[in-house]
Amino acid sequence: MPSMASGAQRVSSTDSSNQSERTHDMGVLKTKDGTDIYYKDWGTGQPIVFHHGWPLSGDDWDTQMLFFLDKGYRVIAHDRRGHGRSTQTATGNDMDTYAADFAELAAFLDLRDAIHVGHSTGGGEAARYVARHGKDRVAKLVLIGAVPPIMVKTAANPGGLPIEVLDGLRVELAANRSAFYWNFPIPFYGFNREGMTVSDPIRTNWWRQGMMGGAKAHYDCIKAFSETDFTEDLKAIDIPTLVMHGDDDQIVPIADSALLSVKLLKNGTLKVYETYPHGMCTTHADVINADLLAFIRS
Repeated sequence: MPSMASGAQRVSSTDSSNQSERTHDMGVLKTKDGTDIYYKDWGTGQPIVFHHGWPLSGDDWDTQMLFFLDKGYRVIAHDRRGHGRSTQTATGNDMDTYAADFAELAAFLDLRDAIHVGHSTGGGEAARYVARHGKDRVAKLVLIGAVPPIMVKTAANPGGLPIEVLDGLRVELAANRSAFYWNFPIPFYGFNREGMTVSDPIRTNWWRQGMMGGAKAHYDCIKAFSETDFTEDLKAIDIPTLVMHGDDDQIVPIADSALLSVKLLKNGTLKVYETYPHGMCTTHADVINADLLAFIRS
């Protein structure tokens, strides 16, 4: 069991006697409740932070990390608690805690003037972090195929997903997580659409990342990404925000996410991608990266 810590601590991949020079490229931050949060931190310049989707890890941003590192930016990606190389927690698998975990990491890394990019569940995490913790640290926000404002169907959100659909995800995960994660990339990347073929490397990498994390954390995260209401978070965000979404997203349908989110943002811009799937950062990385760069430089 991890010991409880009185404050955030770090175990870094490299150390330097010159404290004025940042030398760590990756490390583990121990949060106040003793959870280890793994992160990668490459390069110098204005920081871009990437928040990954469920049930993946910071590795899902490899293409974007390399692209923006080459453009002269400092790029950061962490594994959310319960995901990837971070602690497989049985508790704290909720949006408030995810955002608080990242707030500790942002303070430790002294991230300022940062651009935050969140995909899917990571879009919810990024929105909550920016709204509740990011004052004076964040310059811009990007939400890609993101879950806000709220996914589940309620009286106030009649276009949402029925709870029975989400219960079905939990049943499949609990019954055979490996098989569930092997099949989930098919709609995630739109491989089930006419004219599309399955990419075995993409599918295997998705499965690999999913199986790295913890079953309990992933199970709990279904509730976190689907039932959390981000309406007030979106209303509170006043920095420039780009909302990017594929109109053939089978995981987070655009009508009940991006089209509603942009109306709640004070300074939001919507960019819709015709026929693009949920995993468009992978399947159409060249287009997405170019549009992200244009927004960041604007």
